[in-house]
Amino acid sequence: MATTDKKLFLGGRLKRLRRDLGVTQSRMADELGVSPSYLNLLERNQRPVTAQMLLRLAEAYDLDLRTLSADDPGGGAGLEEVLADKMFTDLGIGRHEVAEVAELSPGLAEAMARLYRAYLDRGRMIDMGAFERPDGLPSSSSQSPTDWVRDLVGSQRNHFAELETAAEAIVAALDADLQDLGPAVRERLQARHGIQTRVMPVEVMAGSLRRYDHHRKRLMVSETLAPASRIFAMCYQLGLMEAPEALTRLADRFAAPDRATRQLLKVFLDNYLAGAIMMPYEPFHAAMEASGYDIERVRPRFGVSYEQAAQRLTTLSRPGARGIPFFMMRLDAAGNISKRFAAGPFPFSRFGGACPRWNVHDSFKTPGRIVTQVIETPDGARYFTLSRTVRRTSGLQAGLEDELVIGLGCELKFAAKLAASRGLDIASPLAVEIGPSCRICERPACPQRAAAPINRTLLVEEASKSVSPFPFAR
Repeated sequence: MATTDKKLFLGGRLKRLRRDLGVTQSRMADELGVSPSYLNLLERNQRPVTAQMLLRLAEAYDLDLRTLSADDPGGGAGLEEVLADKMFTDLGIGRHEVAEVAELSPGLAEAMARLYRAYLDRGRMIDMGAFERPDGLPSSSSQSPTDWVRDLVGSQRNHFAELETAAEAIVAALDADLQDLGPAVRERLQARHGIQTRVMPVEVMAGSLRRYDHHRKRLMVSETLAPASRIFAMCYQLGLMEAPEALTRLADRFAAPDRATRQLLKVFLDNYLAGAIMMPYEPFHAAMEASGYDIERVRPRFGVSYEQAAQRLTTLSRPGARGIPFFMMRLDAAGNISKRFAAGPFPFSRFGGACPRWNVHDSFKTPGRIVTQVIETPDGARYFTLSRTVRRTSGLQAGLEDELVIGLGCELKFAAKLAASRGLDIASPLAVEIGPSCRICERPACPQRAAAPINRTLLVEEASKSVSPFPFAR
């Protein structure tokens, strides 16, 4: 929101909003009750956005004003990661310049970030022997399907309104108790689609957790799956059967670059739909708001696991009924990140795991218990985080489970609404400074640093030993 002591320049965000809405400058000006020339000045940051204009924007387009917050880094975090490469060191590009480009030309910042990511991905695949290089040069584009889908989901803030609408229609048709959705889903698959659901021995599933036999019209789920996961598998199949148009329409709209990426995107979209069926938006959002976003208290009402509920929290971005914009990550004991979603701004590192100073790793020492922490990223932003372990069935052998950690977080300004923050000093917390991957992190004197930044010179002195095992020139 605008204040009396700080002018708000949101030209880049206004242009992005207008582009996302698909309206011309003249039409937006008319809908806001201003002249096209004045809107042009706002978009070029030659006039600040007033509080009255913010209210007009919120009313005209049903916006949550947090989406226009000047604290939202936009594409700046991605551009900073690009410019940390040593090939740009001699240019001396400051953070203020990066922020200015990201603000005024967010599309250009995103394009540069995508190009650089493709460059890095290609190099890594060449190193792994994925491409032949007879002339010493890569032969084709190499962004992985996983990274493409992750980038797309991030650009949408992990919210897909069409899937929410489709899920609500399916839930209305089921007319079932959300605490025990399984029988109704099983019955609808059988009665409406002729699909029989069978729980099968692990030996029969041969490493699969869910498999659909098109010829016999039989959905098979592994006996190793927990009840919530079995229901999710049935909801996934129900989504495929009852909302194929919505899934295909979204996949077509986002225009995946190849078949493998398109298939992965459709799997993600149907997973999203399954979660929305199990946890319908309005009752789930209301329950979370009323409980202080206490996952353990709310999840039994929907018959879901901790991980399912945590991931659903990152999708609550419906205009007029937004939840706290959480980010989430799932990692294993080696620090590998297998999931990451965000409804709000958070500078995930594209490569490497989480910063070792973030106590998300400590959750492995206290299985099943919530661990909290206030962290501060290099741009000065602070976040309240909570993490705990979960167990995932591998499906390879009954009783064989993997222990993983789910890390959740939100901007510190929302922490007071969380049950997990009660009794903690949120007004003046002890914030732990964290960074991105060590190779692009420029925090000095870090005892847990694993490598020097790629754009800094390593300093090794015989006469002294520094706190950091990799001291570097600043």
